[in-house]
Amino acid sequence: MGSRQPVTDAVAEITGLEPVSVHGLSTSVWEVELADGDLVVAKLTDGAAAEAAGLAWLAESGTVPVPGVRGHDDRWLVIEQVEPGDASPAAAEQFGRGLAALHASGADAFGFAPPGAPDSGWIGLAAMDYASEPSWPRWYAEHRIAPYLSRATALNGSEKAVIEQVCERIEELAGPEEPPARLHGDLWSGNVHWAADGRVWLIDPAAHGGHRETDLAMLHLFGCPHLDQVLLGYLAKSPLADGWQRRIPLHQLFPLLVHVELFGRTYAHQAVTAARRALEL
Repeated sequence: MGSRQPVTDAVAEITGLEPVSVHGLSTSVWEVELADGDLVVAKLTDGAAAEAAGLAWLAESGTVPVPGVRGHDDRWLVIEQVEPGDASPAAAEQFGRGLAALHASGADAFGFAPPGAPDSGWIGLAAMDYASEPSWPRWYAEHRIAPYLSRATALNGSEKAVIEQVCERIEELAGPEEPPARLHGDLWSGNVHWAADGRVWLIDPAAHGGHRETDLAMLHLFGCPHLDQVLLGYLAKSPLADGWQRRIPLHQLFPLLVHVELFGRTYAHQAVTAARRALEL
């Protein structure tokens, strides 16, 4: 097995079944066939416990399907494999309705951690805290913009000053008050899995209590197949507050700052542009 030995050892320990084949999907994700014929996906990640808790919390809502968790330890997560399929308008509209229902299933507070999650979470390769607040604007400024801005060494002083203005004006920029939603939390198009069963499944969550417009803004950030149909289904189930389109850059600021922390100047211009657009509200 060579370098795949850690994968087979971890999967055998977690599932109690012997792997019979291993196929690398990336440097940290493998598809594994088990001795009973089942296919699973094994993921090496510091966020294994947080992701497992997030998947369980999303599944509890009974809305959008997510892969079942076969088990995890501190570094490895093993989930069921979901056969990929083609994106379709019908699946997109159904997904939009399901996403609205997922959000409506709610959370106890903004920043709320999924039950059973560790003290801190992850969004991709970046740490994400679970500090909770009853009010979205200050929580977003203090726990979703400020921490990543402080670690964004790729931004210069004038660029940081533009984003700091967003935090200073957050109350007027935030729009109408909303209750905490149950968020996927990292809803870029790569985590929208079009499956062979004709449905959309959600993978790789950074689940927490947040504002539902944040998930939708992330769908806009890097594009999503049939996004118009997703929004059609969503709005039919759960209309959004007036002005939500103008607030998209505000909600995109969080994931863009995460990308600045992880990838440097590549996303600096986009983050500053989002902040300037948010301030135009």
